[in-house]
Amino acid sequence: MKFIVSSGSLLKQLQLIAGVVSTNTVLPILEDFLFDIKDKKLIVFSTDLETSMSSSLDVEANEEGKIAIPAKLLMDILKTLPEQPLTFSINDQNLAIEITSDKGKYRLTGENGDDFPRIPVPEETKEIKLPSSVIANAINKTLFAVGTDDMRPAMTGVLVELDEEEIRFVSTDAHRLMMYKRKDVKCPQQHNFIVPKKPLMLLKNVLPENEDMLVVSYNENHLFVQHGSTKLICRLIDARFPDYKVVIPKENPFRLVVNTNEFQGALRRVSIFSNKSTSQIVLTISGSELQLAGQDVDFSFEGNERMNCQYEGEDLQIAFNAKFMVEMLGAVDAKEVAIELSTPNKAGIIRPLEQDEEEDIMILVMPLMINN
Repeated sequence: MKFIVSSGSLLKQLQLIAGVVSTNTVLPILEDFLFDIKDKKLIVFSTDLETSMSSSLDVEANEEGKIAIPAKLLMDILKTLPEQPLTFSINDQNLAIEITSDKGKYRLTGENGDDFPRIPVPEETKEIKLPSSVIANAINKTLFAVGTDDMRPAMTGVLVELDEEEIRFVSTDAHRLMMYKRKDVKCPQQHNFIVPKKPLMLLKNVLPENEDMLVVSYNENHLFVQHGSTKLICRLIDARFPDYKVVIPKENPFRLVVNTNEFQGALRRVSIFSNKSTSQIVLTISGSELQLAGQDVDFSFEGNERMNCQYEGEDLQIAFNAKFMVEMLGAVDAKEVAIELSTPNKAGIIRPLEQDEEEDIMILVMPLMINN
């Protein structure tokens, strides 16, 4: 088998799908790209058995065939080559691969393409079309709150709830909860599924933040996303997502409004002096003044700051994890945020003060117990 391809074009396509490839001592072929040539088109696949990606490009080829090629070795040589045509010559008997450039020849050994794991194909799927920017935004705003506890598999991904009137993306690690809602996306019927964190991170890296339409299809076991010639397929998490709506307070009568950047900066500074295991910051709210205090009694560290705020409610002292608060505020694009509170032991709700008509962001955060 022989084909000719542009080095730059090949590298660009491989970089889109290389994130799936990981070191695997049990199944070494997972460290390879699968090259499949059909009808003068090269389709490249990568997989870790849970997530698969593919991309295609035109090549000069008179034969069809497939071979698995070591991913790291191929990427390393392509990164060092200037833009030029490359000729791949593959010996079908011993799977030797010879790459010929303008000034050199490089030899490596592949593996039988038939041994590469089967990539799932869409069967009995339902389909929706979404602008790329919607998915990119949803991923950016929910990934930070995804849990890492494998004993709670449902929380290690993002819940996607499809509705006839809207689409919701929800993530939680039991300490905080993020809900990102889009009201401009209509779905043919109600459905929900949980997408693991890794494929979402891979999608985040390849999606343009524009209005290109993505084809998103799903069945009971898999999610399929296509953008141009790039496809992502992932196995959905087979678990029941917690009923998050029951933990959202029905009424938080106190309302604190602060400048997002100023509050984030104060949290970062004061948290330097807080206990490293809890990152606890105590907020004391009185009138139009907010005090932030962090201390580590083991080392006699202490940090305090004051800032102006708008507050409606009774004087209140409440503690939060500063690291979590900084991450949550990072998911908000608004100049100011409103924090809805009630008592020191009940969850607070963060919302952007101004939001687009088509979206709704709500972040719930559990308080910490104040150690006096």
